[in-house]
Amino acid sequence: MIVLNDVTYKYDDRRRAALDNVSLRIERGDWISVVGANGSGKSTLVKLLMGILESYEGDVSIDGTKVTEENTRALHKNFSIVLQNPDNQFVGATVEDDVAFSLENLEIPRAEMLEIVDAVLKEVDMFEYKKHEPSRLSGGQKQRVAIAGALATDPDVLILDEATSMLDPQGRRDVLKLLQSVHRKRKTTIIYVTHDLTEVFRSDTVIVMNQGQVRLKGSVDTIYSNPHILEENNLVLPFEIKISTALLNQSIMSHAKLVRKL
Repeated sequence: MIVLNDVTYKYDDRRRAALDNVSLRIERGDWISVVGANGSGKSTLVKLLMGILESYEGDVSIDGTKVTEENTRALHKNFSIVLQNPDNQFVGATVEDDVAFSLENLEIPRAEMLEIVDAVLKEVDMFEYKKHEPSRLSGGQKQRVAIAGALATDPDVLILDEATSMLDPQGRRDVLKLLQSVHRKRKTTIIYVTHDLTEVFRSDTVIVMNQGQVRLKGSVDTIYSNPHILEENNLVLPFEIKISTALLNQSIMSHAKLVRKL
């Protein structure tokens, strides 16, 4: 469980706080989506959750232990992250080498390491590409490899920071389907950061951010049912969700169910 209590953070070169009195509670195994326009505070929140930020006000605790400068590395050892551009994460000459990198840092015996690499590549449906160069893969395939690398250490928490924003529609659907499978099978806590409201329908909770503050928090249907609040925070309901609103008003189906069908 991750708890943020009245957390405020300000960059030295900015007048306004990047995080302004943020309080959150993320239960183990939850899928949390964080949505917001550019500059809303999403990326700063990711840095905080990954243990990168220092000198913030307020408290952060993980599984009941308050995060401090002395224990942050130990408390965050079971966190993994997938970034917007997978090319920024690749370090190996082949897919296999890249996925193995984090395991080598943990000094996992080679035989065990190769078993883990094969297993996670099969899990993300990239096993047949393990000898390929990452640079020759499609965008969706690259993100699958990046997810495999993040899963190799068997993290308790997987953070995805705009991980589908550079993909085509089919690539986004494929990655979201993969994440749904990972969440179901591994019970991994997923923190999914996006600006796209069509990508949050699998979430247990959605958090809307703007100007470093949490402006709205609730279920997918709660978020979709408050278009005026979304618009006030520089977010616009996609066409599919506007259709679902009309159908919902006729008691046909929920927002989330319709978006799943679409």
